Amino acid sequence: MEGLEGKVAIVTGGGGGIGRAICLRLAQEGCIVGVFDIRGDVADETVRQVEAAGGVAHASVTDITDLDAVKAGVAAFEAVAGPTDILVNNAGYSKFVDFLDTGPELWHQMVSINLMGPIHMTHTVLTGMSERSTGVILNIASDAGRVGSSGESVYSACKGGVLALTKTLAREHARQGIRVNAVCPGPTDTPLFHSYKDAGERGKKVFESISRMFPLRRIGKPEDLPGAVTFLVSDDAAFITGQILSVSGGLTMHD
Repeated sequence: MEGLEGKVAIVTGGGGGIGRAICLRLAQEGCIVGVFDIRGDVADETVRQVEAAGGVAHASVTDITDLDAVKAGVAAFEAVAGPTDILVNNAGYSKFVDFLDTGPELWHQMVSINLMGPIHMTHTVLTGMSERSTGVILNIASDAGRVGSSGESVYSACKGGVLALTKTLAREHARQGIRVNAVCPGPTDTPLFHSYKDAGERGKKVFESISRMFPLRRIGKPEDLPGAVTFLVSDDAAFITGQILSVSGGLTMHD
């Protein structure tokens, strides 16, 4: 991809399946990668894999639900790597449960991670981007935010909010040359998705049947996402902003 060599990129949730795959691909393209994750051990493992492949990465144990922690984490990373050129808001969390079986504790957790987390990261990083009039933000949302997802009501609401945030910020900062886009994965073979098997009989049935719902006849893999992400943050997509791209094996098709 064009224009990624030497760029400084932050990926939240960089220790997880999709996040790690994105970190590895961005590093392969020549980016200096900040692996932001609340779990230090998995962030360190991503850094190890990046370095083993000849790339450059730095781990940052950061709780994205805490604005002060985000500010400190970004400042510490930028002190080492330089100003952030690319932000990938990837970190997320879901739990398969019907809405009426949920309560305030789960609602708060979902909103804190899936909506306020990207808001905290974006406000912090975008402040610097705006001062420099350059930068790219890529939000990993979900097709749950476009069409809904039974058993993921509040998660879907949060991802819908991320999509609205994407388009609004794309409009607000277009004149500065700052681009903001989103990628929406469908169900993807990650540890989080496998947790549905433990969500009672209904969750187990959903897990077992979902691969048959894809027109491409397989569930997504973490490695299916980095190509789309890397394209949208590269100069090859220099004229693309405010757009939502589903990477879902045809599960959700839009006009």
